[in-house]
Amino acid sequence: MKWLVRRLLAAAALVVVAGNPPQPVAAGSTVSLEPLERYTDWISTRPAPADLAGKVVLVDVFTFGCENCRNVVPNLRALYREHRGDLAIVGVHTPETPYEAERRNLGPNLAAQGIAWPVAVDGDHKLWDAYGIEYWPTQLIFDRHGALRATVVGDSQDGEVDQTIARLIAER
Repeated sequence: MKWLVRRLLAAAALVVVAGNPPQPVAAGSTVSLEPLERYTDWISTRPAPADLAGKVVLVDVFTFGCENCRNVVPNLRALYREHRGDLAIVGVHTPETPYEAERRNLGPNLAAQGIAWPVAVDGDHKLWDAYGIEYWPTQLIFDRHGALRATVVGDSQDGEVDQTIARLIAER
């Protein structure tokens, strides 16, 4: 039942977000990469601090069975290829359903979607809570100094994500 409530809330959020494009987070935000850097449960290689240092970092909070989450993956793959030296993408898989929570289902689903970047397994929702996430998918975009600069909620916002990434990469 909890997963059904979350699905309904996510659908409602998409309606709200579609009419109100996400805005950059205010300067002085205390949200950082620290919770992600300390996290220990990864389906793939855990990114070392050096892998993120000096790069724009996009943290994609998703669950593999979510249609809206799957809709953002093609753009994330394109960004990953295009900006490999300047951009790090890190996934945070926070399951919604019991099927998504089964670790044995995660690897094959990531492979089927072509997700090649590191993915934290957030089965206990610790990262979800640490970042104050409310809906799938959510992208947190950090600048080269590790400051959160934008939060994008929902799908169909590839242009907003692309513009934010390009602007932050251009900021040397």
